[in-house]
Amino acid sequence: MKKRRYQDVAVNHLREYSSIYLFVIVLFLMGVIFGAVIVNSLSFTQKEDLFYYLSQFFGQAASGKVADGRDLFLQSFMHNGKFIGLIWILGVSIIGLPVILVLLFMKGMVVGFTVGFLVNQMQWDGFLLSFVSILPQNFIIIPVFIITAAMAVTFSLKMIKNQFMKKISQPIMPSFFRYIFSFLAALVFLAMAAAIEAYLSPAALKAVINSLN
Repeated sequence: MKKRRYQDVAVNHLREYSSIYLFVIVLFLMGVIFGAVIVNSLSFTQKEDLFYYLSQFFGQAASGKVADGRDLFLQSFMHNGKFIGLIWILGVSIIGLPVILVLLFMKGMVVGFTVGFLVNQMQWDGFLLSFVSILPQNFIIIPVFIITAAMAVTFSLKMIKNQFMKKISQPIMPSFFRYIFSFLAALVFLAMAAAIEAYLSPAALKAVINSLN
């Protein structure tokens, strides 16, 4: 019964704020496209320097000289946890709304640049390397970021309505508790993504690099 009730709440939430979710998804995709386009604007020297450091990393990955799995897990979880934590805090503050959108766009830009650079420099091999090293954890991380950003935007808009439109003000506490729960759920999914990045991706990357060599 409880599960059914939570599903109804989620469906109603998505239906009510579908336009915001669509906007956030489009904004993220624009960031990905922009990041991929930036690759082509780099000079030859910049590409060579970046590719040199990338080759060094791939060489270390192939020889198994990457950081310990536990360290990688903590690093990934803390990095992504801080990112959505910042988005969550900005959602509580009224003035943080535009910053949330900028952060999401920048996240998309980083993903687009990384994948775009690998493909630009290594063609099919670059796509294969990005597929095993970047995409597995991002299949979880990207939806978490998008959903967290969308919920932060919706909560921020509710705060703005309550602050400046007194006639249609609604109780904010139920929404705030749901907002807290969404952040805790996001942390659980980010822990799963960090485990993939720490224990699965390095092994897959090592196997692919050795097969390409």
